[in-house]
Amino acid sequence: MCAHVLVAEDDEKQAELIRRSLLAEGHTATVVHDGEAALATARRLRPDLLVLDLMLPVLDGFGVCRELRGEDGELEVPVVMLTARSGEDDLLLGLDLGADDYLTKPYSPRELMARIRTVLRRSGGARDAGPVVRAAGIGVDPVRHEVRCDGVPVDVTPAEFQILLAMAAEPERVFTRRQLLHCTRGFDRSSTERAVDVHIMNLRRKIEADPRRPVRLLTVFGVGYKLSGRL
Repeated sequence: MCAHVLVAEDDEKQAELIRRSLLAEGHTATVVHDGEAALATARRLRPDLLVLDLMLPVLDGFGVCRELRGEDGELEVPVVMLTARSGEDDLLLGLDLGADDYLTKPYSPRELMARIRTVLRRSGGARDAGPVVRAAGIGVDPVRHEVRCDGVPVDVTPAEFQILLAMAAEPERVFTRRQLLHCTRGFDRSSTERAVDVHIMNLRRKIEADPRRPVRLLTVFGVGYKLSGRL
């Protein structure tokens, strides 16, 4: 069972641990660090499951779940809630808002993966045809693990795929090298931040008409890279 899982967790180390565990299980993962980003990304990607920390900045997990469940069934994404609070009131409120499962910190990654497997089975598992994330003429299919540029299939490495998936999910967002490096972890463990430049250079050869004058995958000098939201 291969699913696309959205992870909303403000602790970057914890989010990375969850992401690596999901990759090891054969899933794909997108990570965000606040509630508003969780909502926007869920609406854009329509993931198979949402791992949702309650103590998110900007909009907490309760607010995220309330918004998702209030959209007239448009987003029926299963939710596994994570929290450092173990009070019964929090548990009941989370379940009342439509959470499918609830895990109290600290927890083991193995326990979380087991809960995710159970929820996916209960909800019917991953969809046969997942959402294709599109930006700048690039289509990234997180379920089929395919990339197309202007409709033409593009061969990419696993690390390049994760970089494109993250950037296509948030076009015009500027990613630092360190943030993009996190996307490659689990596939390219020996990478350094400078290796990200090599991935970007290789991607430009594959998706740009003229890699020396990119119009899709852009450099933001002194900061990092972004994928254009338009052509």
